[in-house]
Amino acid sequence: MEVFRNMHLFVEVAKASSFRRAAEVLGLPNSTVSRRIVELERDVGLRLFHRSTRRVELTEGGRLYFDNCKRILQEAELARQELIDLQAQPSGVIRVSMPVDFSVIYLSPLLADFSHRYPGIRFNLDLTPNRADLVGDPVDVAIRMGRPKDQSLIARPIARLGTVLVASPGYLQRRGLPGQPQDLLGHDCLRMKDAPWTLIHRNGISETVEVSGQFVANNRGMLQQLALGGQGIVQSADNWVQADLAAQRLVRVLPDWTPPVVEAYALTATRLLPAKVRVFIDYLVAQMAQPTGRP
Repeated sequence: MEVFRNMHLFVEVAKASSFRRAAEVLGLPNSTVSRRIVELERDVGLRLFHRSTRRVELTEGGRLYFDNCKRILQEAELARQELIDLQAQPSGVIRVSMPVDFSVIYLSPLLADFSHRYPGIRFNLDLTPNRADLVGDPVDVAIRMGRPKDQSLIARPIARLGTVLVASPGYLQRRGLPGQPQDLLGHDCLRMKDAPWTLIHRNGISETVEVSGQFVANNRGMLQQLALGGQGIVQSADNWVQADLAAQRLVRVLPDWTPPVVEAYALTATRLLPAKVRVFIDYLVAQMAQPTGRP
């Protein structure tokens, strides 16, 4: 880098044919300019200027070096400008791993809008609930529900989803309407995994229930369809089920109690992101900033 800076200084001296005038342009002391030109001449191994009390002229080697230095500096400036342009209008392919339901319900409309804003960016989408290896797999960013356990990943929250308990009117007619969390022990609960449900009352107290049921699945869309079919009670993001609640295909269960808010994260292997990935994550954060995660 020092040689590169001295090349820039050399070009200014050659253009001005004067150490003093070049020093004025660069805002440097005249002695500094002279010293650095001497250093440059020592580095390249030849004299670059004929010096006199009245004029500074390029030597034959200096003229050749000037032409090359000017070209190199112009190309460096062009490369810098291209990076600035790339930041302003990123392009290229983003490889994204993301869960099916969240992607279909929340991200698909946002992807359409994003693609209009950044027509130079293309997507390779892998819809899967499985953990992505951001180092070994060809993935630029992974969208996942819940804070990741892998502390080596950079996790940026992009959405907070409020959740509710719902069931079909037919199921509740057959099995009865729970009045308190422990009543869920006598119900079929449709679960993402075999684990207790934690419910939070509107006054802030929480209760944990060891729920069970016939169905465990890794897809919330499947569980919601089972709930619509009268197979049990399911936890769902509140705005995932708004249409079904409005049409009375589903009914709120324990409306004073809600499961914890579910957070969605954008995961990357490093904070040093290409412009295309950075603007995509920034866009998701901006568009999904509402507490319910509505696009």
